[in-house]
Formats: sequence, C-alpha cells, structure tokens
Amino acid sequence: MKHTIYYLLVTMMIGLDAFPLDVRAQEKSLRPNVVFILADDLGYRDLSCTGSTYYETPHIDRIAAEGAVFNAGYSACQVCSPSRASIMSGKSPVRHGITDYIGARHGTDWRKQGRYSKLLPAAYGTALQHDFVTLPEALKAAGYKTFFAGKWHLGSKGSWPEDHGFEINKGGWDSGSPKGGYFSPWENPNLENKVPGENLTMRLAEETATFLRANNPRQTGQPVFAFLSFYAVHGPIQTTREKWNKYRQKAQDQGIAPKGFEMGKYLPMRQVQDNPVYAGLVETMDDAVGVVLAALDEAGMAENTIVIFTSDNGGVSAGDAFATSNLPLRGGKGYQFEGGIRVPYFIKAPGLTEGGKYFATPVTGMDFYPTILDLAGLALHPEAHTDGVSLRPLLEGKPAAERSLIWHYPHYGNQGGEPSSIIRKGDWKLIHYYEDGRDELYNLATDPGELQEVSSAHKEQVTALADELQAYLQTHGASYPIPDPEYDAARERDYLKGVANKRLLQLERQRMEFLSPDFDPGDDWWDSERTTYSEKPINLP
Repeated sequence: MKHTIYYLLVTMMIGLDAFPLDVRAQEKSLRPNVVFILADDLGYRDLSCTGSTYYETPHIDRIAAEGAVFNAGYSACQVCSPSRASIMSGKSPVRHGITDYIGARHGTDWRKQGRYSKLLPAAYGTALQHDFVTLPEALKAAGYKTFFAGKWHLGSKGSWPEDHGFEINKGGWDSGSPKGGYFSPWENPNLENKVPGENLTMRLAEETATFLRANNPRQTGQPVFAFLSFYAVHGPIQTTREKWNKYRQKAQDQGIAPKGFEMGKYLPMRQVQDNPVYAGLVETMDDAVGVVLAALDEAGMAENTIVIFTSDNGGVSAGDAFATSNLPLRGGKGYQFEGGIRVPYFIKAPGLTEGGKYFATPVTGMDFYPTILDLAGLALHPEAHTDGVSLRPLLEGKPAAERSLIWHYPHYGNQGGEPSSIIRKGDWKLIHYYEDGRDELYNLATDPGELQEVSSAHKEQVTALADELQAYLQTHGASYPIPDPEYDAARERDYLKGVANKRLLQLERQRMEFLSPDFDPGDDWWDSERTTYSEKPINLP
C-alpha cells in the first residue's frame, strides 16, 4: 500500500497521464540517467586526485576532473551499513536505526570480543525498513529502470536490493565482505561463478556495462538508474602478481620507510601508503570504473548521465587489513575523526557541472537522494529523504545555507573507534564521548588533522554545540551504550599492553613481507594466472 500510494503521487506530480504515449516516451528519454558508484572502505586520500602519490586511479580521477569535487564530503557513519542505509533512504542513522554494521556484536554479546571495554554497545536495526521509500523506489516510480550490482549488507533475504526498488540484482545479499575472496569461485547466491579465477570487481563492472548497453535509453526511451556497489576495497585484500609487483617496485623507488605503524588507543594505525597488495586492489577497482565509463561513452549515454562516485566510510588504517593511511586526516574507518568519515565525493552532472569545480561546503551521504531527484527534474519528497538536502543549488553557484551535520555511533569499532557522537557546524567539530562524558572541540579550518583540542579555550562554543547535539539525539530517540557492570580496568590495561607489544610487531613484519620480492600470499589468489581471465581493461563492443 505504501508503494502504491507513493507511485500514484509521483505519477500525478510528473503529469505523465496528461501526455499521449509517444510524447510520454520522449519526455522520459530526456531525463538524465544515473550511475552511482560506491566504493567500500576507500579513504579520502586513496585516489591520485585527492593526494595519493602511491595509488593510481586515472578513471576515477576523470569523474572528478569532469564534475564537481566536494572537499568536505562525508559519509553518514564511520562504518558501512549505516552509511549505505542513509544513501538509500536519505535519513540519518539515528532516524533509520542502523547505527552499526549489520552483524556487529552489541549488549552483553560484546564481551565475546575479548576487549574488556567499559561500555556495552547499543542495539541497532538489522535491516533497511520497508516503510521507507528508498531512492531506487522513487526513481522506479518516476519511470526509471533500476539495477544493482555488488555489496548490499542491508539485511538478509527479504531485505535484499530487489525488495527495496531494484529490478535487477547482481551480487547483493547479506554479506559485507567478498566471501571467498576477489577471484572466482566466490560465495554469493546472487552472482554465479562463470570463469575460474575471474575477478569479482571486474565482473561487477561488466554486469553494469551489460545492463547499460542492453537498456540504452536512446533505444528504449526509458532512463536508467544503475548502482554499482563494489566490494572493493574491503578486506581480505587481494590482487594479481603483476599489480603487486608493480606497486612493490613503486614503493621501493619512492623509498620504504623504516616504520609503518604507530600505536593508537586500541590498535596500531598505519602511517604510510606503501601496501602493494592494497594498491593493486585499488587499481583494479579503478580499471572497473573505466569499463563502466567506456560503456557510457560508446553507447552515446555519457552526455545525459549523472555519474556519482563516493565511499561508504574512510580508509582502513587500523583493524581489518590495516591497509592504508589517511594522513594528514586523523584516524580511519570506525573512528570519530575525519579519516573515518571524510570520503571522496564527486558528482558529474552533464550541462550543470563543469570540470574542476571544487566546493568546501560540508555535505553528507543523505544528500544524494534529494540531489539526484532534483538533477533528474523530479519533485523532492522531504518526507522521505528527511535528513538530506539537494545540492543542485550549490552546483548552480548559489550560496549554501549553513547547517549542522550530526553523526551518532554508540558502539566500539572493530578498528578502534570509540562510542561517540559528533556535530560539525561551520569550521567547528565537537566530539562527545560516552565512556567518560567528555567533549572534544576542533577547528577544522586551522587544524584539519584534529591535533589541537581547544575546548578549554572555547567553552561557549562547546556548550552551544553540545546542547544542539543532545537535543537532536533526544528528539529522534537515539540509543546509547550503557556501562558494563563486569568492567575490569586492570584486564583492559593488560589487553592493550598485549596489543602494543605483539600486534604492532606482527604488522611491521607483515608490511615488510608484502614488500619483499619473495612474497607469497600463501593462498590461491594468483591461481587466476592459469585461466583465460585478464585484468587488463576490456575493449567493449
């Protein structure tokens, strides 16, 4: 009933019933197509165009060069599922209820992590709610053909992409990581294995390119919405021998630092970008983006297609594969600092964005929903995308009204982040911590690396931001962590001492192994060399 009523309203707003069928088809064909590319765990500095001198990403760089770059683009959360739900719903994690990655332990079950933490993390939603009118549902109601490929991680069967507005689903299911790895055979009920050793990232791109060619609006008269959601660059990180060797040599040529990690509060944190396995994984994702862009060019669709590229959270500098460094931004995936939530955020809108436009205005993942509707010439639906705003006026050169951006993460990240809430307003960023109730304040204009905590010098600013943050959380019924009655400070100290003494040394050894000419992954990634598959960019027909 929800969707039926919504579709009727959209149809009335668009006014399709007032036109004959031939005019209606022509009107549809003039609407822009949308290709949304979402990377997994890609850090703000993991692209050549955002400052990396190690990773090579010419195809993603092209999207930035031909579109608008938001230097203060943020994900809705420092971990994946909440951010993805916010893109789909236009709602903040507090409002849609998925505040941690689906599958994370919470409550007393958190003790099984063996971290001996002071708090028990809050419970959270485990599926995208069906009451929400999602972005693909809104576009489908407006006449778009909808397609999804890749990582979903927004619920189990019954809450997969096809249950939330996508007509075609290639590879989206429960899992948040590439089960079975990046080379076929992988484990995915919605993406069959075809060629032994085939690369998952390239396969998802090829599925997307095939969809675009088969549903070219120049022939069908129907615009398309394709959502390519890579599993890359999430761990386990894997690449080919050729790419590993290329980046091993590049690291050597650039000079290998004697030390790659520093101990953080809970885990060691990578300080340098010199992981040749990760670099190869990044380049393969970029190759895959090139396949999709080539498909748009060759089909004559590029001039009428909105292309968006972003990531679901910051790069993994601690935890998981300890794969990259986000410096000069502090922290990474799972963290409350800029390295955890600031992400690549590019929008190419033909006829509106000129190459090389840069914006400093803070924007967030909730903004994609209304922005896409607006760019497509469709009516906005603020009752659906409650926490996002259209960025079209900004792209048109109009001034943006100041607003506050809020994050709420009442959990311990696997990567070392702490239960906290954040508010950014203008240049000020306040972080509220739930372990001890303290507030930290940073001025991002003068201190983008969050190295100087200035709350004591700006008490009025702290009070104003803290009051606004708490009012928002209370209004929207936020959940909070609670003290663990079994907390033992001595056990936590012993645990952290063991991490510092053992894990740090293990990671330094592993880093040098990856950079050794004799490195052997000890797995079957490189078995793909014995197949007919090639990672080289494909020449599409």
